Amino acid sequence: MKNVKIIIGLLLVSFYAEAQELQSYIQEAEANNPDIQAYELRYNIAEEKVNEVNTLPNTVVSAGYFVSEPETRTGAQRARFSISQMLPWFGTITARENYASSMAETEFVEIAIAKRKLALSVAQSYYQLYAINAKQDVLDENIQLLQTYERLALTSVEVGKASAVDVLRLQIRQNELQQQKEVLQEEYLAEQVSFNNLLNRKESIAVEIVPEMTIPTEDPIYSDEGLALNPELLKYDRLYESIEQSELLNQKESAPNIGFGLDYVPVSERPDMTFSDNGKDIVMPMVSLSIPIFNNRYSSVSKQNELRQLEIESQKTERLNVLETAFAKAKSQRNQARIQFNTQEKSLMQANDAEEILIKNYETGTIDFNDVLDIQELQLKFQMNQIESIKMYYVQSALLNYLIN
Repeated sequence: MKNVKIIIGLLLVSFYAEAQELQSYIQEAEANNPDIQAYELRYNIAEEKVNEVNTLPNTVVSAGYFVSEPETRTGAQRARFSISQMLPWFGTITARENYASSMAETEFVEIAIAKRKLALSVAQSYYQLYAINAKQDVLDENIQLLQTYERLALTSVEVGKASAVDVLRLQIRQNELQQQKEVLQEEYLAEQVSFNNLLNRKESIAVEIVPEMTIPTEDPIYSDEGLALNPELLKYDRLYESIEQSELLNQKESAPNIGFGLDYVPVSERPDMTFSDNGKDIVMPMVSLSIPIFNNRYSSVSKQNELRQLEIESQKTERLNVLETAFAKAKSQRNQARIQFNTQEKSLMQANDAEEILIKNYETGTIDFNDVLDIQELQLKFQMNQIESIKMYYVQSALLNYLIN
């Protein structure tokens, strides 16, 4: 099975440069993440199992010395030396290799699943960092805007068209935004640690984040038909195949085993007699057959394998239901993010129009700084919601990509 990677599909084509940046982070995470390395080691161990099963039973060598030498017609037997080797039924070793290989394939699919999940986690953390960073920029812009309003208020106070209370309210609002910015900075540092840990690198390394993102005009087309190729489902296919190989091995092991051996007995010459076979050593080739007459064990294993296959089919159906539900929810939430983004965009334009009206009123000599604060608060709310919508859109797109690509 081809190694599955979550790459450009995590982002849309309109953000090619940012997709390349994120992809480089994903590649670094796959190369350095200890969890992925552990899965790869498990796969290497499973592959080595193929060599382990490609062996014969131990060769048995034995030796014995007659304390009381038994007399035979050709002389006294002094000792006995034996060597024997049992051989499994034809095709048993191949069946063992096939079973071990099928288990290795299952471990390989686990690597693909782990890499998909890691890529999804990296992407989600990346988008969270973007959102926090974008919110900090918005807060900076709003603080600067309030500072501008503060200067206008001070000028109005000097000419008697505003009170010092208006100035203080603007300053208090700036303090609140500065507090939000500092809290976001703490969130960013914590998320940066999480991101760097996914890449298994120093926690203090700065993460390069794209400065601006937006929702594209058209959504990529996703079909739930791709769910059938998700490694989480392919894993059950591999498990099913491994049980088939296990049953083939069980059938082979239920067959007889054949053994070959050789006995050698040194014989002493009889001193009181002379004949042709006097003192002739004994050489005895042997063939043995191990027959599993009581084969309830193999019948039980066959029944267990049948039940395991039924269990796997049920697990696969259940997992498919879970993935289909996740796909539907992710697609719905991505659509919700677009709706929310468009609504916030429209509302923000209207708030900006209201701001322009306030500025024009100031030019004519009248301005209500309560209205200024209300409009600024609305602008900030819409901007923050837009950022959340953008983050949600790409987080859900990454999840859709995880599910079907």
